[in-house]
Amino acid sequence: MLQLPVLREQKEEVIARLAVKNIDARATVEQILSLDTEKRKNQTELESIQAEQNAIAKQIGELFRSGKKDEADDLKNKSTALKESSKSLEERVVSLEQEMNDILVTLPNTPSPLVPKGKTPEENEVVYLSTDKLPELPADAKPHWELTSQYDIIDFELGNKITGAGFPVYKGKGAKLQRALINFFLDQADKAGYYEVQPPIMINAASGFGTGQLPDKEGQMYHVTEDGFYLIPTAEVPVTNIFRDEIVKGESLPIKYTAYTPCFRREAGSYGAHVRGLNRLHQFDKVEIVQIAHPDKSYEILEDMRSYVAGLLHLLELPFRTLRLCGGDMSFASALTYDMEVWSAAQQRWLEVSSVSNFETFQANRLKLRYREANGKPQLAHTLNGSALALPRIVAAMLENNQTPEGIRIPKALIPYTGFDLIN
Repeated sequence: MLQLPVLREQKEEVIARLAVKNIDARATVEQILSLDTEKRKNQTELESIQAEQNAIAKQIGELFRSGKKDEADDLKNKSTALKESSKSLEERVVSLEQEMNDILVTLPNTPSPLVPKGKTPEENEVVYLSTDKLPELPADAKPHWELTSQYDIIDFELGNKITGAGFPVYKGKGAKLQRALINFFLDQADKAGYYEVQPPIMINAASGFGTGQLPDKEGQMYHVTEDGFYLIPTAEVPVTNIFRDEIVKGESLPIKYTAYTPCFRREAGSYGAHVRGLNRLHQFDKVEIVQIAHPDKSYEILEDMRSYVAGLLHLLELPFRTLRLCGGDMSFASALTYDMEVWSAAQQRWLEVSSVSNFETFQANRLKLRYREANGKPQLAHTLNGSALALPRIVAAMLENNQTPEGIRIPKALIPYTGFDLIN
């Protein structure tokens, strides 16, 4: 959530930055500031009346002690009238604040000045292209959804029977490959200093609000209506909410957490090769990294996280590129996002496998997540997260890029985890 003092003091800058996300926010910002002005006016009047009530209360006591009952009764009548005015003003202040906050939470985060303008994914900026040679496959190379059937390692039809489309069943070496990738990613995160947790995969509405999924993304999450819980779209949500309503020690920053979870997304239905097989699922596995950072260090940390994810892709021998997302392709809560995409040789296209984002104070303000400075004053922290990594498209590219006449070759870094070097 954007900070109200920032809107007051930097109104034009906020409007200009949101325009980079292709949002005309002027009318909304003006409405918020108008409600804020009215609220503060009522608050000032309320405080004045309360001060007068306190003064009258002292006078009434003195008058009773002095035997001046009539004068004391007159002041009591005045105090009663002031109490009614005070109650009315209190209700008005609460109502104005609620109305203002209801509008404020609909404003997305302002993008960093580093974010390029643009409306579509085609306008994202390529900031890195790995020098790894793109795989050259024979003309009869197969896409992963045919390879998984050929080697009987992932069954999409069986998942459709059990649940529905987008819920595959992993079998044999396919299941072992999933487990191997999860353990590999967690071990790499541990080596990089991330503290592993295993959070719940259902969250309450307060957690969804804290990281910005609610009230923006209700339609994309599975909702357990009877209990009011939501199945998580990413481990970012429960992990970041560990720090909701917390004041952490400034010297403890950055705080680095990692978690493996299944993830659930109600992706809008679409058709074609770009969503076939593992390209888009409703349930998938992912290892997430999260950092709570000092505001002065968060962009340096973002680059470190980007480099870390790139290192994983190098270890998996996957050619990839890194994109800096344009304003129109960014998420609601992000200030700056890098996407990593791997090359899918059989599909001849790039597949997104990771997003690494800095949210600055946007999530922290909703979470009331602060750190204490050396002078003892609490300040909002910065939050960051990244996929490290999401499994489905990693597996898709790995299967396609490494297909040989003998079977599918396993990258060297994974063999200690799989226990085999070939799927055949």
